[in-house]
Amino acid sequence: MRKNFQNIGFYPQPVLVIGTYDENGTPDAMNVGWGGLVGSVYVELNISEGHKTTANLRKKGAFTVSFADQAHLVEADYVGLVSGNTTPDKIARAGLHPLKSEFVDAPLFEEFPLTLECEVAEITDGPGGLRVIGRVINMSADESILGEDGLVDADKANFLAYDRVRRVYRLLGGVVGQAYHDGQAKM
Repeated sequence: MRKNFQNIGFYPQPVLVIGTYDENGTPDAMNVGWGGLVGSVYVELNISEGHKTTANLRKKGAFTVSFADQAHLVEADYVGLVSGNTTPDKIARAGLHPLKSEFVDAPLFEEFPLTLECEVAEITDGPGGLRVIGRVINMSADESILGEDGLVDADKANFLAYDRVRRVYRLLGGVVGQAYHDGQAKM
């Protein structure tokens, strides 16, 4: 037996914080509810026109996508609640510390351990708002979330996932199988 829902959830939905600069070089951050990976080198965001982030994307043509972690849940939630249009000191109030990207004209934030640095490839009107496609130029990870093999270890990172149906943040973690391997038992 299955049950049908009108309130759509996408599991897991990462908690993404978009970083941009305005025309004066002032950093901004926004918790964006709609975003994901497209192919191997592109990200897609869906945001509305009225955000400070939207204006910054158009002016600068660059942004960062940080993955929020458990240690910085409050900061990530705050930048989704407050607009840079009405709270000019939003970054300071959030307690975030911006760093200049080496690769794009957008800020990274010390607090978030994994960040994609992107150039805007396309902005178009789409269902639910603007569709922003960014080409990932670099991925930056804090050494604290790297495993012994030098790769990102999601268990060390304690990345957050957003549960849209229940409106709560959850943790992701734990290896339960090997991709491109475990299904071979059916071959």
